[in-house]
This record gives sequence, C-alpha cells and structure tokens, in this order.
Amino acid sequence: MIALETRYGFPFTVRPATHDDEVALAAFFDEVSDEDRRFRFLSAVRHVSPAQLHDITAFEHHRHETVLAFEPGGATIIAAATLAADKAGDIGEVAISILPELKGKGIGWTLLDHMAQEARHWGIKKLQSIESRDNHAAISLEREMGFTARAVEGDPALMLLERQF
Repeated sequence: MIALETRYGFPFTVRPATHDDEVALAAFFDEVSDEDRRFRFLSAVRHVSPAQLHDITAFEHHRHETVLAFEPGGATIIAAATLAADKAGDIGEVAISILPELKGKGIGWTLLDHMAQEARHWGIKKLQSIESRDNHAAISLEREMGFTARAVEGDPALMLLERQF
C-alpha cells in the first residue's frame, strides 16, 4: 500500500487491483453516481459487467494497471484509477472514479498526479483522458494540472485532454 494525502489533508492509501477485487469493485461502481458511471464508461451503465471488471483489474507491467484507494485502515474502495498504455508505450489513458460523498476532498487531483507519475515511470510521453463535455469538474481539474483540451473528431459530446511529459 502507498500512503497518499490530498492538498486538503485527506489521507488515503492505494494499491494495485487484482482479479480478487472484482466483487468489491462491482460494489464500488454500484455506489458511484449514475452520472459518474456514465462519465467513466462514456455510456449509460447501471452495473459494470463481469467482463468489464475483469478488464479493469487486469495487470500488465507498464501497459495496464488499476489502483484502488482506501481510507487508512479501511477495506471499502473509495476511488479507482486506471492507466492503460498504447502498444508502443508512448500514450497512456487515465480514468478515475470516486465515491460521491468523498468528492471535493482532493482525491481526484491526488490520484491523477499519482497516475501521471506512474505514466512517466513507464516511459509514457503523453497522458490522455477522454471526457464527456458535461464532465466540467474533471475537465477543469485536468486543465489545472496542465492538460490541454480539444474536441474529439467525429464526436461532439467528447473532449480529449492531453498532457505531454
């Protein structure tokens, strides 16, 4: 477990997800708001499928990893962040979800920073996030962290945010 603390002083720990976490991760995503599930999966998803959970918890060294966040000493997932690299290992995509009652504590900022550090460690040169245009909070946070935004060609409902390393 890695101990992290947000800029607001909220402590939490993260560790890599494994396939053994699929049931707990399903329960986590059931607690995430409908809107946030839509933002995370870019479609209306009531429940995350077993196949999606299996993919999220897959680990491939320097290619794909999901980290789970917990309050110190806690066993309930409070957030999840996934980093996936392209085949060349040059571009990584990140996606983060947080329980609704814990938003506004800086967890998203801290997780994004943690995943950006991991991406640099992997040798990724560009970190991306695909966001719904309606996800103003994520777009604002990513811009604060140095991401630039542009429209996704062919899909006016989406924005591509990118940060070069």
